[in-house]
Amino acid sequence: MLMNLDLSTTIGSLLRNLVNVLTLRKAKMSDRGAVYVAIAAAIGNMLQGWDNATIAGAVLYIKKEFHLETQPTIEGLIVAMSLIGATVITTFSGSVADAIGRRPMLVISSVFYFISGLVMFWSPNVYVLLVARLLDGFGIGLAVTLVPLYISETAPSDIRGLLNTLPQFTGSIGMCLAYTMVFFMSLKSDASWRLMLGVLSLPSIAYFILAVFFLPESPRWLVSKGKMDEARMVLQALRGKEDVSGEMALLVEGLEVGGETSVEEYVINADNELSEDHVEEKDEIKLYGAEEGQSWVAKPVRGQSSLFMASRQGSVVAHMMDPMVTLFGSVHEKQNETGSMIFPNFGSMFHGDQHKPDNWDVESNHEKGNLSGDETDDNVKSPLLSRNSTGVDKDMIAPVSRSMLNAGQPSEANSAMGIGGGWQLAYRKTEDGKKAGGLQRIYLHQEGGAESRRGSIASLPVAGDGDAVRASALVSRSVLCLDDTMGQNPIQSGLIKAPPSTKDATSWADLSEPGVKQALIVGVGIQILQQFSGINGVLYYTPQILEQAGVGILLSNMGIGSESASFLISGVTTLLMLPSIGVAMKLIDVAGRRMLLLATLPVLLASLIVLVLSNVIEMDSVSHAVISTISVVVYFCTFVMGFGPIPNTLCSEIFPTRVRGLCIAICALTFWIGDIIVTYTLPVLLTTIGLAGAFGIYAIVCTISWFFVYFRVPETKGMPLEVITEFFAMGAANKKTN
Repeated sequence: MLMNLDLSTTIGSLLRNLVNVLTLRKAKMSDRGAVYVAIAAAIGNMLQGWDNATIAGAVLYIKKEFHLETQPTIEGLIVAMSLIGATVITTFSGSVADAIGRRPMLVISSVFYFISGLVMFWSPNVYVLLVARLLDGFGIGLAVTLVPLYISETAPSDIRGLLNTLPQFTGSIGMCLAYTMVFFMSLKSDASWRLMLGVLSLPSIAYFILAVFFLPESPRWLVSKGKMDEARMVLQALRGKEDVSGEMALLVEGLEVGGETSVEEYVINADNELSEDHVEEKDEIKLYGAEEGQSWVAKPVRGQSSLFMASRQGSVVAHMMDPMVTLFGSVHEKQNETGSMIFPNFGSMFHGDQHKPDNWDVESNHEKGNLSGDETDDNVKSPLLSRNSTGVDKDMIAPVSRSMLNAGQPSEANSAMGIGGGWQLAYRKTEDGKKAGGLQRIYLHQEGGAESRRGSIASLPVAGDGDAVRASALVSRSVLCLDDTMGQNPIQSGLIKAPPSTKDATSWADLSEPGVKQALIVGVGIQILQQFSGINGVLYYTPQILEQAGVGILLSNMGIGSESASFLISGVTTLLMLPSIGVAMKLIDVAGRRMLLLATLPVLLASLIVLVLSNVIEMDSVSHAVISTISVVVYFCTFVMGFGPIPNTLCSEIFPTRVRGLCIAICALTFWIGDIIVTYTLPVLLTTIGLAGAFGIYAIVCTISWFFVYFRVPETKGMPLEVITEFFAMGAANKKTN
């Protein structure tokens, strides 16, 4: 009992520290709403971990009751039926999620968990148990597929990686708690496998309540369906602020990749148009923000952008990389050059007090059909988005988030143009401004250079100040247009509408777009390599290794049987994973996804090589046990820091909004098929080529994985989802051109 108390205390302490880190690390950003939502959603993965552990213990007692010693096929089906169910439901979960939403699918997942738990508790025979396991697999498949997707679509970009590591963390907690429960139940002579499996219904009730009454719908999905007011209300609650017009515009822009994208570079100054000594230059471009009267003057830098040039430079090895990898990498190189991994105050350059005429009257200018307030139509001086015209009632915002509104925010949070991770969204008007495509969207990011050293991207000079900042820009066609059929300006009035293409259902033809195809290669490839990197083999081998280390004899002397000892060993193993996952949560948004993979894969490889050598070289049993135990512990801890959570995180980030559900389902289907193949080929490998041969194959896969990550997987830390998909589309277009 003391051991159980210590284990519960340890897990409770880890959970408290987790909540403290998540809620206080970015307290000034008021992201607590997004953090609480991510924790609630990740309970679905905790139930998956719980189920994986309980079935491992319960199957020993199921085999005895139903006399399955001579029916290994039925015994295998009992364990595998959940994998089959997860695989089946994953095949269409993505398209259904794109059609009805993410939140309803999480609710359905909790219902499957609850029903399967009840049926497993009641199961009068093995066939009913198989049906219950199938239903359980449905719940697992939906959770594993959609929780990372849901978290990515609701999380701020600068802590998206941290929050997307939560499913790995909660899954390990579920396994640890379940192994602890099974261990203490196994100490009794009348241990009930029905109770072990049926307990799943209790936490699934909590998951159902949270999914129904607490979790909001994904704002990106709401925007994709044209539900702008609902999306704005959800964003206000998640971000803890009222003005989310910049992010709303970003979400609309993310519905379509803007066709041909160009990389440009600007020197940005305050708009001095109203000053007496202002002389308009021929090549000046006006940029406009979301707030009333926001405008700046941008002067294009001739020649290719330094961002583009950086992506073209490097060694011979660098030129062997996928162009998208170098393009993404050049962004982070520029961040390092300017002194920060991610610019937390980038947005304040757009938050300076802008000089406006005394007779500024948006409504009167709008009624006249003149957006600029003068007789010319060359420039837009009115706000592109109105923060007060949405009709959203602040009383409708969830209490947990309403209390955080108007909290002290860094400048990026306050700036309507800030879209996260140091990126900014701006617009410029083209000559055909009254036609569709008359606006160009511009994703801005700071560059190095003399101008940037004079001014600062974190503090845009106001009128009369001579400082300037230098920024790279991704310029493409906006999905917004200035005038609708009623002659009303949808941007100025805040009536942002989704483009007509959102009315079309997601189709398989959408997957043929170059950017989507490239993203699928990355997503499917990394899922396949993860499954064949040896995690299932090491899990299978762990009890045997620890038994050789003498743990079994020690526990036997304490009066603990072999079956109970195996449960305890498995519980301790999963407990060791939790601190390592905590390290990953700390580093994933700092070092980045790609760097964590490149750093941890060699450690996995070394661990597997040591396991191979320990089974090939003659040595005494004590040395073998010690070396093997250390290798297994290092492998587990390293795996959950990199190759465990990062593939799902990447897959939830790299696809466009309109096909994200479908593409995530394809990646998840790859995951489950790979899981089934590895699980059922491991016994064959052990009997044919032995343990050393199996681990040798896994070591080769880890080597291939490192090169795949190095040459094909880009770094996505801190970047808004819409900017990531824009980069993929641009990289694919450049690759096709070259």
